[in-house]
Amino acid sequence: MRLEHTVKYSTIDKYKGLIKLMRPKQWIKNVFVLAALIFSKKMFDVLSLKEALFAFILFCGISSSVYIINDIADLEKDRKHPKKRFRPLPSGLVKKRHAAILFFILALASLILSFLINANFGIIVLSYFIINLAYTFYLKNIIIIDVMVIAVGFVLRVIAGAEAIGVASSPWLLLCTLLLSLFLAITKRKNEVIVLDNNAKSHRNVLDEYSVKLLDNMLSIVTSSTIIAYSLYTFYAEKGYYMMITILFVIYGIFRYQYLVDSKTFGGSPELAFFEDKPFLINGILYCITVILILYI
Repeated sequence: MRLEHTVKYSTIDKYKGLIKLMRPKQWIKNVFVLAALIFSKKMFDVLSLKEALFAFILFCGISSSVYIINDIADLEKDRKHPKKRFRPLPSGLVKKRHAAILFFILALASLILSFLINANFGIIVLSYFIINLAYTFYLKNIIIIDVMVIAVGFVLRVIAGAEAIGVASSPWLLLCTLLLSLFLAITKRKNEVIVLDNNAKSHRNVLDEYSVKLLDNMLSIVTSSTIIAYSLYTFYAEKGYYMMITILFVIYGIFRYQYLVDSKTFGGSPELAFFEDKPFLINGILYCITVILILYI
């Protein structure tokens, strides 16, 4: 008998379930929208700051709508997952029709408001939405393409942030974002393969195509490329001599995350590493502070 048929939830629990369904912890991924604001040295420009924060909020809305439709599509498979079965939909805390209503509200409101910022920003948000719908219903089942689509989503966040404040996207920033997000996507797949083991295919067909050895080889390439690309960026960046200091934070962050994936299985949820691992969190804060000091002082 399914869990939702045996457990009674209060109204407050159901509202909490709707909030949890939006995955607010994963909104941390949308800080990539603010990257252009920081690196273009407009962080203390009031108008640019307002536009960037509004863009961040809209990306939180559109990304939450994507998470909801993904949970609806994967409902039966999530019930078999050792961790995802406790999510609001598989557990029965939130009904499918209520999730669908919330999806339409978030998606429609976010898209309309995005075009009010400017047309280019609206087109990028719409592209992000369409690509993720394609990912939910088809692309996530194609090996390698699945992790590349995830990476493209992060790149679109950076481009959207630049469009929101009217600055050009730095090629170096886009390249580093692409490689870093590939690193996160591949570690997520590795975690899923390890945790699900023989049940991987029942959760997602593409996981049967991956092996730990293949993913480790992919990680070796992407990890090296990320560090090299970021290092080259600092060499050519304004105040490059000082920006080279931040390479240490990037290397530590990448290695620390790999350690967490192998020893504490945070790889399935990157946001857990940020919120629950103090060394990783402190490193991220120190990186941001150092970059701001170098660029602005």
